Amino acid sequence: MHTKRGVANLPLHGGHAPRWLFNRMVKLAGGILDVILYEYDSDEFLRRISDPHWFQALSCVIGFDWHSSGTTTTTCGALKTVINPEEHGIMMAGGKGKNSRKTPFEIDEISDLFSLPSKKVNELKYSSRISAKIDNSCIQDGYDLYHHSFIFTEGGNWAVVQQGLNSKNKYARRYHWLSESIDQVIEEPHNAICCDESKESTLNMTASKSDEARKSSVDLICDNPEHLKPYFRRKSQSLLTDFFDIGANSHVSQNFKEIKMPSHHPVLDIDMSKHEFKVLKNAYELQPESYEELISLEGMGPKKIRALALISDLVYGAESSWSDPVKYSFTHGGKDGFPYPVDREVYDHSIYTLKEALDEAKIDKKDKYNAIKRLESFVNLEKC
Repeated sequence: MHTKRGVANLPLHGGHAPRWLFNRMVKLAGGILDVILYEYDSDEFLRRISDPHWFQALSCVIGFDWHSSGTTTTTCGALKTVINPEEHGIMMAGGKGKNSRKTPFEIDEISDLFSLPSKKVNELKYSSRISAKIDNSCIQDGYDLYHHSFIFTEGGNWAVVQQGLNSKNKYARRYHWLSESIDQVIEEPHNAICCDESKESTLNMTASKSDEARKSSVDLICDNPEHLKPYFRRKSQSLLTDFFDIGANSHVSQNFKEIKMPSHHPVLDIDMSKHEFKVLKNAYELQPESYEELISLEGMGPKKIRALALISDLVYGAESSWSDPVKYSFTHGGKDGFPYPVDREVYDHSIYTLKEALDEAKIDKKDKYNAIKRLESFVNLEKC
């Protein structure tokens, strides 16, 4: 039911698209959308927007910078502006910053128009929330989400385009989701991840290798997290007097002190405040039955997920994956035959689809001509 289609890395660029450009982007995006819906259907639109390469090509065609972080936010903004739920049978909720938090309310607003039952509405809101939780907390790649667009159809199918930023390397990473062909949202949800950077020591709790760590994390919570306290680093330095065994030798002179060291010492470089530890206690009281249920609980953020993963390894030997889930993926293959030769028929079909959409789009001849020129330059760049 949940599958992620890809990730793209883009440099962070400030500023805004000028109004004259954004207005044209809206108009052209609307023309392409109309053609796709006429030739195919709304589900095909979801498949295309969840493909990082197609999304990137669309951004280039409608006129935005090909390598800017704004490719994501501005293109989604243009699509949200032009999509009319009543006309297109599609709703685009969320957006950048504070707009992302409006997603559940926007889903509710359109549910009556689409005649969606309350159960389906709750499923959509959960899908929006869990996709953000997984990319922000379960895949700890250093990118913090700041953009979340949730696109769904009147049939209840959905896609997600969301983006995180890394303040250190000044890059953004885009994540795509599609609600097709997967049974477990928490394991190996990526079909294609494409980016130029692979980060070392990236905790990936969605990897199949992390399966035992996920199970152990649930066991640690359900067994009462009180016994986890000794594994956390103290906020203040330990004193020798902390380890005096006062009652063990009460019959001995007060000048004699017995030092009793604990059987193990904190090994996690993680502070856990009383408030944060209370989240673990609340989770214990709820007794989650699965890892997905555990991470869905309020307050279960990156620090607690990471702590449980480390303790699972320490106590049970249940290792987690520390490999960035990035996979170099190609829509049409590579010119040197890697990872496979270019499939010319598929490649030409992709070009034809966008070209046909441009030809049929109801836009001015000048805008259409410029868009086709951008498409041709993109195609030539891909063939280089």
